[in-house]
Amino acid sequence: MTEFTDLPLNPALFQGLDALGHVQMTPVQAQSLPALIEGRDLIAQAPTGSGKTAAFGLALLHRIDPAQVRVQALVLCPTRELADQVAKHIRKLATGIPNVKLTTLTGGVALAPQLASLAQHAPHVVVGTPGRVQELLRKRALDLRDVRVLVLDEADRMLDMGFEEPIREIVGKTPSNRQTLLFSATYPESIRAIAGNLLREPLEVTVEGAQQQATIDQRFFDVDPAQKPAALAGLLMEYNPESAVVFCNMKRDIDDVAASLAHLGYSALALHGDLEQRDRDEVLVRFANRSCNVLVASDVAARGLDIHDLGAVINYDVPTDADTYVHRIGRTGRAGRNGIALTLCTPRELPRSTALAQQLGIAIRWERPTLATLRPRSAPAASTVTLRIDAGRTDKLRPGDIVGAITGEAGLPVEAIGKIDVFPTRSYVAIQRNQADKALARLQSGKIKGRKFRVRRI
Repeated sequence: MTEFTDLPLNPALFQGLDALGHVQMTPVQAQSLPALIEGRDLIAQAPTGSGKTAAFGLALLHRIDPAQVRVQALVLCPTRELADQVAKHIRKLATGIPNVKLTTLTGGVALAPQLASLAQHAPHVVVGTPGRVQELLRKRALDLRDVRVLVLDEADRMLDMGFEEPIREIVGKTPSNRQTLLFSATYPESIRAIAGNLLREPLEVTVEGAQQQATIDQRFFDVDPAQKPAALAGLLMEYNPESAVVFCNMKRDIDDVAASLAHLGYSALALHGDLEQRDRDEVLVRFANRSCNVLVASDVAARGLDIHDLGAVINYDVPTDADTYVHRIGRTGRAGRNGIALTLCTPRELPRSTALAQQLGIAIRWERPTLATLRPRSAPAASTVTLRIDAGRTDKLRPGDIVGAITGEAGLPVEAIGKIDVFPTRSYVAIQRNQADKALARLQSGKIKGRKFRVRRI
């Protein structure tokens, strides 16, 4: 069974599948969906990018009744970014089902609008992070007594981030006869333990990441600690990926590494837990729209980062364990594309690299990196820059309005416009670097949708 049309799905779901371009099932979908439609519990070990979101999205949408205005499905995710992506995917899958309300409940944003939304109209589907869902439950603003399907997405990461206690409290507020689906990229003992408590005779599905990893060129470089900045710059210049994520083990190193790369001319940004939510949003927007070509991040901060066609992952430090290494490099080489995973290793990190190679069954062939001359502005900047418009959905602003202003008022060709992101109170548009000054000047002096808004370059 490889076609979605072979499944006894609610016919309205095929419109959403068409909108997303899904035709044939991925392995995790083919192995799990027949059982999910029958209502069975599931524990699935599947790598990022395997199609698991569509699998559980179809399963929960198949089971909800839009006529019953109550929470019928709950999806828990480790981070706000992943929750937003999952919610967006499920909304598209639900295109053909009228009157389905989905609400995203995550931390990092104001609580009051979420409380107001829940008070006005209970959603059919909630996608949220454990901390915020727990908070709303304790305020008695959220009722989970009618949940039919519970999904724990990236359960291993949620446990790594300390969410086991909130998860258990949340699950305790759902019916015992619910359907529970647990997805995890790895299957450590902690996952086995929580699965044993929460799931009933689950179907177990494992989708190997070997096919995905076969497209990733994994290389290890022996380097002295003092040479790390020059080695990193050398690797970026030698392999020249369009976009790269550089992972550091220590938060204190992230800003230093990003500043060093920016000094060389890269459009490099830091992503770590100390950022304010708006700053974090802007970093992710700029990396996704290609106006930042190198993102320097911690493992926790990068959770939920979903960038298609990521050119390279570079481990500035050797990861502390094999699961972390697999998570990191799994962000490149997706969907059959080639990817590169480069790891810098100092003499002190050699035992960790050896243990990692043994766990993963890979052979390390050590190389010496070419050290870059750290000259200011010697590296290529990103091909686009981002303009921020201080207006968004609450101002009835749409992407088409921004395109119209840039091609009309600003007089730029449509080819100069990149990705556009519209948030409630602000919008971002990527512009080709050589057209950015012109676009900014014209937008600042002109109007969008007949109104003047503050526009700046970030």
